Amino acid sequence: MTKIDAINDRILRILSAEGRIPNLDLADRVGLSPSACLRRVQDLERSGIIKGYRAVLDQTKLGIGFLAYVTVGLKSHTKVAQDAFEKAVSRAREVRECHNITGTVEYLLRVETADLAAYKHWHSDVLGILPQVQSITTFVVMDSPKDDRA
Repeated sequence: MTKIDAINDRILRILSAEGRIPNLDLADRVGLSPSACLRRVQDLERSGIIKGYRAVLDQTKLGIGFLAYVTVGLKSHTKVAQDAFEKAVSRAREVRECHNITGTVEYLLRVETADLAAYKHWHSDVLGILPQVQSITTFVVMDSPKDDRA
């Protein structure tokens, strides 16, 4: 397993914020030669600590104007019910994240749609008709003063 020392920690923090930073700049910022820095990044990739790189998209320019977090309680607390729900949710392009959680409900979803009308349609005609679903609670996001997701 790759050791996360102070230099690897700095590399990971910088790459999390600036995934496309050139290796020369990254090396300079962490105090390594370019070849040593590249070796460390490649080791972090090979070990699976760095799972990938992605683009951060401007959702409003893509027509996404509505964001909500949705909790879902299931009728049955069985593995079969969970698997069926997870399979159905994985096909819904509006669901950007699905988390199995502890507490009074089983799932927390991050849902993105064009607007409230599109969300209502998804809520009623996609999520609401799943036979596993017992309860749905929607939390509409009004603003995100901090969002570090890439």
